Amino acid sequence: MKETLVVDGIDVIVESAGNAGGESAEASSRETIVMIHGWPDTYRLWDRQVEHFGTHYRCVRFTLPGFDVSKPRRAFSLDEIVETIRHTVERTCGDGKAIMMLHDWGCVFGYQFCMRYPERVAKIVGIDVGDAASRQYLNSLSVKSKAMIVGYQLWLAVAWRIGGRTGDRMTKYMAHLLRVPSHADFIGSHMDYPYFIQWTGAHGSFRNMMKLAPTCPMLFIYGTRKPFMFHSPQWAEALAAQPGNKVCAIRAGHWVMVDDAPQFNQTVSEWLTAG
Repeated sequence: MKETLVVDGIDVIVESAGNAGGESAEASSRETIVMIHGWPDTYRLWDRQVEHFGTHYRCVRFTLPGFDVSKPRRAFSLDEIVETIRHTVERTCGDGKAIMMLHDWGCVFGYQFCMRYPERVAKIVGIDVGDAASRQYLNSLSVKSKAMIVGYQLWLAVAWRIGGRTGDRMTKYMAHLLRVPSHADFIGSHMDYPYFIQWTGAHGSFRNMMKLAPTCPMLFIYGTRKPFMFHSPQWAEALAAQPGNKVCAIRAGHWVMVDDAPQFNQTVSEWLTAG
């Protein structure tokens, strides 16, 4: 069964295996996985995960505010995005809790939701981005890695500022260099505003983000085939040491759920059922 809801002007897709004439009682009672993507992706990033998890879970996904090429270009603040996530969870889970499946900027925004509203979160599946906002992470990077990060992020921040065809071409060029899996038709400078906020402090900035310290079980999966990590080794070790948590490395790039969907899906499934 597939249903589309509208939450804060965003199309939210709810999918699960149920009767064509309406969601069965069994399907509606299933645990819900809320999937949040990052740059430069859309809800389509999770196609392989919905196909796999939809038989046992209700899968909820949406394109982040401002990332939909069909909607007006606009930057959204951290608070606005977190509130959209909250409204989505409330609309799709009722009084229940959600399993949060997060990637890239989806981790940044999703982790903040988890810290602000822990009573709405059952479990967290973080993908490839951990303590990327911490001093500990910055200290773990080499000079070369820092230069690479500054280079691509500033490029995208400038692309957002320029906008239009030039900004779109700049964004698609960077996406090509980074070998992103999303189709070029859905990629444009409208998606770059988080980098602009990060480097300029505009739209409320990201300076007041809460430190990630989940009170619920967390699985962290990261790809090893990339020039630098988005988490510090110390953070991963500390996370894995806590009961119920797990850290797993997969031989894949940044888009782990696409590069090796079978391994990713199996790893997550085993962890969810074990808990």
